[in-house]
Amino acid sequence: MSRIGKMPIAVPAGVTVDIAENNKVTVKGPKGTLERTFPAEISIALENGEIKVTRPNDEKNERALHGLVRTLIHNMVVGVTEGYTKTLELNGVGYRASKSGDTLTLNLGYSHPVIMKDPEGVKTATSENGKTSQTIITVTGIDKEKVGQYAAEIRSKRGPEPYKGKGLKYADEVIRRKVGKSGKK
Repeated sequence: MSRIGKMPIAVPAGVTVDIAENNKVTVKGPKGTLERTFPAEISIALENGEIKVTRPNDEKNERALHGLVRTLIHNMVVGVTEGYTKTLELNGVGYRASKSGDTLTLNLGYSHPVIMKDPEGVKTATSENGKTSQTIITVTGIDKEKVGQYAAEIRSKRGPEPYKGKGLKYADEVIRRKVGKSGKK
Protein backbone atom coordinates (compact mmCIF):
# COMPACT_ATOMS: atom_id res chain seq x y z
CA MET A 1 0.00 0.00 0.00
CA SER A 2 1.28 3.45 -0.85
CA ARG A 3 2.34 5.26 2.32
CA ILE A 4 1.75 8.66 0.76
CA GLY A 5 -1.44 7.65 -1.05
CA LYS A 6 -3.26 6.40 2.04
CA MET A 7 -2.67 9.58 4.09
CA PRO A 8 -5.79 11.76 4.16
CA ILE A 9 -5.57 15.41 3.07
CA ALA A 10 -6.95 17.83 5.68
CA VAL A 11 -9.02 20.63 4.15
CA PRO A 12 -8.37 23.86 6.12
CA ALA A 13 -11.06 26.41 6.96
CA GLY A 14 -11.80 28.78 4.09
CA VAL A 15 -11.06 26.16 1.43
CA THR A 16 -13.81 24.47 -0.57
CA VAL A 17 -13.19 21.29 -2.52
CA ASP A 18 -15.56 20.15 -5.26
CA ILE A 19 -15.21 16.68 -6.78
CA ALA A 20 -17.23 16.45 -10.00
CA GLU A 21 -17.72 13.56 -12.41
CA ASN A 22 -14.70 12.22 -14.30
CA ASN A 23 -12.55 12.98 -11.20
CA LYS A 24 -12.46 16.73 -11.87
CA VAL A 25 -11.29 18.33 -8.62
CA THR A 26 -11.76 22.07 -8.04
CA VAL A 27 -10.12 23.68 -5.02
CA LYS A 28 -11.08 27.25 -4.05
CA GLY A 29 -9.27 29.19 -1.36
CA PRO A 30 -8.26 32.67 -0.28
CA LYS A 31 -5.50 32.95 -2.92
CA GLY A 32 -7.49 31.63 -5.90
CA THR A 33 -8.94 28.59 -7.63
CA LEU A 34 -7.21 25.54 -9.08
CA GLU A 35 -8.82 22.71 -11.00
CA ARG A 36 -7.50 19.49 -12.47
CA THR A 37 -8.86 16.25 -13.91
CA PHE A 38 -7.41 13.01 -12.57
CA PRO A 39 -7.46 9.45 -14.01
CA ALA A 40 -10.79 7.63 -13.58
CA GLU A 41 -9.16 4.51 -12.06
CA ILE A 42 -8.40 6.36 -8.80
CA SER A 43 -11.36 7.23 -6.58
CA ILE A 44 -11.36 10.54 -4.71
CA ALA A 45 -13.80 11.16 -1.84
CA LEU A 46 -14.43 14.09 0.51
CA GLU A 47 -15.56 12.96 3.96
CA ASN A 48 -15.47 14.74 7.35
CA GLY A 49 -13.30 17.61 6.09
CA GLU A 50 -10.68 15.26 4.66
CA ILE A 51 -9.95 14.12 1.13
CA LYS A 52 -9.24 10.40 0.77
CA VAL A 53 -7.67 8.86 -2.31
CA THR A 54 -8.08 5.10 -2.91
CA ARG A 55 -7.17 2.68 -5.66
CA PRO A 56 -9.20 -0.31 -6.82
CA ASN A 57 -6.41 -2.91 -7.02
CA ASP A 58 -2.66 -3.43 -6.76
CA GLU A 59 -1.77 -3.27 -10.44
CA LYS A 60 1.40 -1.41 -11.25
CA ASN A 61 -0.35 1.52 -12.98
CA GLU A 62 -2.80 2.06 -10.09
CA ARG A 63 -0.01 1.88 -7.51
CA ALA A 64 1.93 4.52 -9.43
CA LEU A 65 -1.09 6.84 -9.73
CA HIS A 66 -2.22 6.47 -6.10
CA GLY A 67 0.53 8.52 -4.45
CA LEU A 68 0.76 10.90 -7.39
CA VAL A 69 -2.92 11.88 -7.30
CA ARG A 70 -2.82 12.38 -3.53
CA THR A 71 0.27 14.60 -3.77
CA LEU A 72 -1.17 16.67 -6.61
CA ILE A 73 -4.39 17.32 -4.66
CA HIS A 74 -2.34 18.22 -1.56
CA ASN A 75 -0.29 20.67 -3.64
CA MET A 76 -3.53 22.27 -4.86
CA VAL A 77 -4.80 22.73 -1.28
CA VAL A 78 -1.49 24.22 -0.11
CA GLY A 79 -1.34 26.45 -3.21
CA VAL A 80 -4.72 28.12 -2.62
CA THR A 81 -3.98 28.66 1.10
CA GLU A 82 -0.27 29.57 1.26
CA GLY A 83 1.01 29.72 -2.32
CA TYR A 84 4.44 28.71 -3.58
CA THR A 85 7.67 30.69 -3.89
CA LYS A 86 10.98 30.04 -5.62
CA THR A 87 13.92 32.40 -5.14
CA LEU A 88 16.76 32.77 -7.62
CA GLU A 89 20.08 34.57 -7.14
CA LEU A 90 22.25 36.26 -9.76
CA ASN A 91 26.03 35.96 -9.29
CA GLY A 92 28.49 37.71 -11.57
CA VAL A 93 29.84 41.13 -12.40
CA GLY A 94 27.19 43.16 -14.22
CA TYR A 95 24.49 40.50 -13.86
CA ARG A 96 21.24 42.29 -13.04
CA ALA A 97 17.50 41.76 -13.07
CA SER A 98 14.82 44.42 -13.37
CA LYS A 99 11.05 44.27 -13.44
CA SER A 100 8.58 46.54 -15.22
CA GLY A 101 4.92 45.53 -15.38
CA ASP A 102 4.83 41.81 -16.17
CA THR A 103 8.17 41.84 -18.01
CA LEU A 104 11.39 40.58 -16.42
CA THR A 105 14.60 41.93 -17.98
CA LEU A 106 17.82 40.05 -17.27
CA ASN A 107 21.36 41.28 -18.02
CA LEU A 108 23.38 38.07 -17.99
CA GLY A 109 26.63 38.96 -19.74
CA TYR A 110 25.25 38.48 -23.23
CA SER A 111 25.40 41.24 -25.87
CA HIS A 112 21.65 41.72 -25.41
CA PRO A 113 19.25 41.74 -22.45
CA VAL A 114 17.08 38.65 -21.97
CA ILE A 115 13.41 39.67 -21.76
CA MET A 116 10.83 37.29 -20.28
CA LYS A 117 7.09 37.81 -19.88
CA ASP A 118 5.41 36.35 -16.79
CA PRO A 119 3.02 33.50 -17.63
CA GLU A 120 -0.58 33.62 -16.41
CA GLY A 121 -0.91 32.85 -12.71
CA VAL A 122 2.78 33.45 -11.92
CA LYS A 123 4.37 36.68 -10.68
CA THR A 124 8.01 37.63 -10.43
CA ALA A 125 9.55 40.31 -8.25
CA THR A 126 13.05 41.71 -7.89
CA SER A 127 12.90 42.49 -4.21
CA GLU A 128 14.21 40.97 -1.02
CA ASN A 129 12.43 41.62 2.30
CA GLY A 130 10.66 44.65 0.84
CA LYS A 131 13.85 46.21 -0.55
CA THR A 132 14.49 46.35 -4.29
CA SER A 133 17.36 44.10 -5.27
CA GLN A 134 18.98 43.61 -8.66
CA THR A 135 20.39 40.19 -7.80
CA ILE A 136 17.38 38.41 -6.26
CA ILE A 137 14.38 37.18 -8.29
CA THR A 138 11.30 35.81 -6.51
CA VAL A 139 8.79 33.71 -8.46
CA THR A 140 5.40 33.28 -6.73
CA GLY A 141 2.06 31.69 -7.59
CA ILE A 142 -0.58 29.20 -6.45
CA ASP A 143 0.24 26.40 -8.92
CA LYS A 144 3.40 24.55 -7.83
CA GLU A 145 4.05 23.22 -11.35
CA LYS A 146 3.87 26.63 -13.02
CA VAL A 147 6.06 28.30 -10.38
CA GLY A 148 8.72 25.58 -10.65
CA GLN A 149 8.60 25.52 -14.46
CA TYR A 150 8.96 29.29 -14.83
CA ALA A 151 11.78 29.41 -12.27
CA ALA A 152 13.55 26.65 -14.23
CA GLU A 153 13.08 28.59 -17.49
CA ILE A 154 14.60 31.71 -15.91
CA ARG A 155 17.52 29.68 -14.53
CA SER A 156 18.14 28.04 -17.92
CA LYS A 157 19.01 31.42 -19.48
CA ARG A 158 22.39 31.28 -17.71
CA GLY A 159 22.89 28.35 -15.33
CA PRO A 160 25.65 28.50 -12.72
CA GLU A 161 29.10 27.48 -13.87
CA PRO A 162 31.35 25.42 -11.56
CA TYR A 163 34.57 27.49 -11.68
CA LYS A 164 33.59 30.98 -10.53
CA GLY A 165 29.95 30.30 -9.65
CA LYS A 166 28.65 32.91 -12.09
CA GLY A 167 25.09 32.64 -13.36
CA LEU A 168 21.55 32.16 -12.10
CA LYS A 169 21.01 29.69 -9.29
CA TYR A 170 18.25 28.80 -6.84
CA ALA A 171 18.73 30.39 -3.40
CA ASP A 172 18.98 26.98 -1.71
CA GLU A 173 21.10 25.40 -4.45
CA VAL A 174 24.69 24.41 -3.70
CA ILE A 175 27.09 24.63 -6.62
CA ARG A 176 29.85 22.04 -6.65
CA ARG A 177 32.91 24.09 -7.34
CA LYS A 178 35.88 22.91 -9.39
CA VAL A 179 39.50 23.93 -9.12
CA GLY A 180 40.75 25.88 -12.12
CA LYS A 181 43.92 25.03 -13.95
CA SER A 182 47.15 25.99 -12.27
CA GLY A 183 50.11 27.56 -14.02
CA LYS A 184 53.77 26.47 -13.89
CA LYS A 185 55.86 27.67 -10.99
